[in-house]
Amino acid sequence: MVQIGKAIVLSVALTLIGFDQPMEEISLYVDPTTHAALRKAALDSGWPLEDVVHDAIRRDLFRRSRAKKGNRPDERLIAPIRALLADDFNYAQGWTDLQKRLRNKGYELREAVGGLAVYRIADNHKCAKASDLGHAYARLIRRFQAPFPGHSHRYMFDRAR
Repeated sequence: MVQIGKAIVLSVALTLIGFDQPMEEISLYVDPTTHAALRKAALDSGWPLEDVVHDAIRRDLFRRSRAKKGNRPDERLIAPIRALLADDFNYAQGWTDLQKRLRNKGYELREAVGGLAVYRIADNHKCAKASDLGHAYARLIRRFQAPFPGHSHRYMFDRAR
């Protein structure tokens, strides 16, 4: 362990018993607070500092590999559609007006899994959920004071009022 300014270099030889794979030695730069926390964890667990660091890295890598991936759409694909249709969504006076405005640009709204989606009329391609464009179904219901015509989730109208 070497102190460089406020950072501490831990030379950790990651050689745990029971691992058949060769381990590589690495150097980590940690601040004094992190170093103190690592030392305390080692003391509390009864493990050598190297094992605590190795275990922390292993657990973090496992957590990252298992983390749920958000189903967020690719912003590069959504942004142009959002920009193209923004005025139509913002200035429409009702569902009929909104559909007319969207159709003039080659798009339309359709029911999709409890909400709405924007489809390109020419090829029937689902471009985006309305909520991904910043226009959630419940908010549109409140604004237009009516459910989307033919939408199967009529209960959302009662809930959104």
